[in-house]
Amino acid sequence: MYKRAIILAGGKGTRLKPFTISMPKPLVPVGELPILEIIIKQLVYSGFTHITITVNHMADLIIAYFGDGSKWNVKIDYSLEHKPLSTMGPLKLIKDLPENFLVMNGDVLTDIDFNQFFTSHCEQQNSFTISSYIREEKSEYGVLEVDEGMNLIGFKEKPSVKYDVSMGIYALNKIVLDYIPENIAFGFDNLMLRLLNSNIKVSIKKFEGYWLDIGRPGDYEVASDIFENNSKTFLKQ
Repeated sequence: MYKRAIILAGGKGTRLKPFTISMPKPLVPVGELPILEIIIKQLVYSGFTHITITVNHMADLIIAYFGDGSKWNVKIDYSLEHKPLSTMGPLKLIKDLPENFLVMNGDVLTDIDFNQFFTSHCEQQNSFTISSYIREEKSEYGVLEVDEGMNLIGFKEKPSVKYDVSMGIYALNKIVLDYIPENIAFGFDNLMLRLLNSNIKVSIKKFEGYWLDIGRPGDYEVASDIFENNSKTFLKQ
């Protein structure tokens, strides 16, 4: 099976300042390796032979580092955004996409089995598959439970809330491209609402391994520590 992956790496990484002042977020090191190099090695291990990186902010640095991919025994090419197109808009610039392909953010640390996720999407003939993760957030505040008469009926001290979030890892059938406009910023949120309004089935595949978006300084530091102490979990030979 021909396996193609699109890595979204055009963002400015503003949430990750000051780390991204002098380098694009995909080149920020997690341990000794840029996060994007970790992702590329994982995709190659999972059998992906063609990777397209969408670039905009500090594109020259990303292209100079990864080149044509020969260092990792994979074909790497680039899709340049001349203006920011958000997360899904860049896909309309790529004219040779296959029937099914993987799309992912270039700033996630995870031990997901990309091959299993993508193969499952293809076998189930899904239009769009989202890899999801249960995230638990603890409130910074005491939460008041109030009845209609504005009387206190319960109290929870800094409760935790669990919810499903997108991991920024997707598998798409190219039919979805019909719902993405050309040459305008169009995000994942925009596409999900358009697919829901069009009655296009979006499938969810829950993941229970390790996942962290390194977009915030606190999460980035956690991810760096986790990777340094468990690198073989993420980079299998």
